Amino acid sequence: MHELKVVQVGVSVFKFITPTPLVMDSSTNAPFVSTQADCAAATQADGAAATATQADGATATATQEAAAATQAEATDGELPLVPPSVVSKTGTGSGRKKSLAWNHFEKVKVDDGVTMAVCNYCKKSYLADSKSCGTSNLLAHVTICPKNPNREDKGQKTLAFEPKNDGDEGFKLVSTTFSVEASRKALAEMIIIDELPFRCVEGYGFKKYVTTLQPKLRVKDIPSRQTVARDVIGIYNSEREKLRKSLKGCRVCLTTDTWTSLQNLNYMCLTCHFIDDTWKLHKRILNFCQVEDHKGETIGRKIEMSLREWGIDGIFTLTVDNASSNLTTVKFLQRVTKDWNGTVLENELMHMRCCAHILNLIVGEGLKEIDASVARVREAVRYVKSLPNRNQTFRNFMERLGMESKSLLCLDVPTRWNSTYLMLETAEKFEKVFLRMDFEDDGYSSYFRSKEDSGGLGSPCMSDFQNCRAFVTFLRLFYNATKKFSGSLYVTSNAFFDEIFVIQESISHLVKSQNTLLKNTATNMQTKFEKYWGEGDKINPLLYVAVVLDPRKKLRFLKFSFSEIYGIEVGSVMVDKVKALLMKLYTFFCSVNSPNVEEPSGGERTLMVVGDASDPYVMVHSRYELFLEAEQSIGCSNEVDKYLAENCDGRRDGNFEVLGWWKDNSSRYPMLSKVAKDVLAVPVSTVASESAFSTGGRIVDPFRSSLSPLMVQNLVCAQNWLQATVPISHRQSRDEVEALEEEFHDLVLNQQSSSSASASTSSKLGSSLGKRPIISVED
Repeated sequence: MHELKVVQVGVSVFKFITPTPLVMDSSTNAPFVSTQADCAAATQADGAAATATQADGATATATQEAAAATQAEATDGELPLVPPSVVSKTGTGSGRKKSLAWNHFEKVKVDDGVTMAVCNYCKKSYLADSKSCGTSNLLAHVTICPKNPNREDKGQKTLAFEPKNDGDEGFKLVSTTFSVEASRKALAEMIIIDELPFRCVEGYGFKKYVTTLQPKLRVKDIPSRQTVARDVIGIYNSEREKLRKSLKGCRVCLTTDTWTSLQNLNYMCLTCHFIDDTWKLHKRILNFCQVEDHKGETIGRKIEMSLREWGIDGIFTLTVDNASSNLTTVKFLQRVTKDWNGTVLENELMHMRCCAHILNLIVGEGLKEIDASVARVREAVRYVKSLPNRNQTFRNFMERLGMESKSLLCLDVPTRWNSTYLMLETAEKFEKVFLRMDFEDDGYSSYFRSKEDSGGLGSPCMSDFQNCRAFVTFLRLFYNATKKFSGSLYVTSNAFFDEIFVIQESISHLVKSQNTLLKNTATNMQTKFEKYWGEGDKINPLLYVAVVLDPRKKLRFLKFSFSEIYGIEVGSVMVDKVKALLMKLYTFFCSVNSPNVEEPSGGERTLMVVGDASDPYVMVHSRYELFLEAEQSIGCSNEVDKYLAENCDGRRDGNFEVLGWWKDNSSRYPMLSKVAKDVLAVPVSTVASESAFSTGGRIVDPFRSSLSPLMVQNLVCAQNWLQATVPISHRQSRDEVEALEEEFHDLVLNQQSSSSASASTSSKLGSSLGKRPIISVED
């Protein structure tokens, strides 16, 4: 029978049962219980006695928590443990069972010989003397440690709706448990993704809002701006380690560009592009860091240092614009990375010119011919959008002429021809309105008569609109091509030649046009086109290889295109060069890799199809496809010949995905698929890096110019890494935010009174900034 004893310590009374004699482990102070039935009670008694000895005068509540913790020790199903392989099953040398607490703590000797138990997760320490201290408090900490990855949420769960994964529309119902740590992390991620100032968390309105959303969140749990800044750095470091692991042993394609902030600090953005083992394209910013100057060797050394820090040992291509300093950067990297493990063909194909930048130069030559007409139309649009009363007058004329249009006038940025295209495309629709205002609106006509206001350009006439209308039709080709080149959610290297072929043919036709303006414009464009892309020999040949690796085109499309542009003889020579380069790449990859997927024999593949097919007609058709494949492969000594001998796939499929095709056929072409993975990942423009400067400009705005370059890098990079997990539909909707702001801004202007001086001032400010005035606070 067990004897019931009562021990009174201070004001607390502890009742425990004395079981059969226990043998104590001097190292862990954990009891070894001889009978299974008394295990839980004995452990509870030991924990209570140890607690009473260690902390005289402890409250009954603390005792209950310790007893509950030790009860969890006896009940394995309730205590979250480390993986089974880590748990010690041998015990101590004397056969005593080792406490489960030591799977989560480590003993450390400190000054004066005191032994402390340090948590493996949060590094919190407790006294761990084996004679006077038990493990109850340690076990209690394990269950509530915020950094314990195996901790189970014991709180009451609630139902909530969250968006579905992979960009699917709708929501799913899930059970959640509120956690202060999780809310802090989500808050820091919101600051990063939405580009909010750190100080916003200290506003009264924000605190009231979040406590209303979650009553369990106390005001003191809302972090300060300094705490949020530390959380941002923590997220940056965590996401950086994740990216480092995914880049291990990976060859990357790079884009880089430089930017000067309003602080007059030089920044360099380095972005990597790669296709992972699941054939998904990734774009990640590696560095957004400060550089001393824009010199080529300075940028090259910074890129080399960044790649070494990331552990990247292979560069396939580096895409840069046509600045002369970038040529120095490429030559420097070709020399210093020549002996790296991931180097391909001694970096002879590394330099990739930004195709979007070249298109800008070509279009710029064409704009010179109609520069006066564009300038007059631009000034007319600026007049209308400068004040609310002018905008309302414009709309009144639209109503009188019976014109209805959802399109709104938009100002352009003269250095960005794509915005000029959008401005001209919209303005030419309102030609009648502008011409009528010139006759009937005294303010409009007097504005253009004044040289101080309009610069002496004069108002646009009918011939100006005709010139712009003709040029817009031609400019649409370049606009569409630039949009394709600037994509980041899909591969662009295989789409380059399609657009260039269409543009080159269009320029050739317009050179023979009867329209003098279009003829002169096309002639200027052709000169610039030949300077950068010439007879096809000035283009990086990897872009031709990318066309061949598109199963819809292969060599047949190149042979057709070259013959149309350069003639049959020249076309045949160029096709042979492209095929020779593909074979050179294939041979190189075969020399540094070994096939890890063996192609099944014809008999094995036939049996596989027969076993999977339940319909005899499907079975016959599948076997026939295998027969045709075998017939086409006769005489093919390598994967390249076999690939080129087969018919083109997916030519009529509007939803064809080139990466999906290679994913499905990588087992048939184990070596050629490795070539395709690198070649298709090549970006044809530096827009991926340049777009980061828009983010940087919003983060380092005039109200937040005190941010350090290191914090700017943390914010820009972490935003890019976190947005990679955002569903595609959400990311695409974010691209429309700026356009929506412009539309809302115009609606506000229409509602404002024309006599309001403050409204006029605000509108001028919004017009000069190209968007609505920024309201922010300094961090």
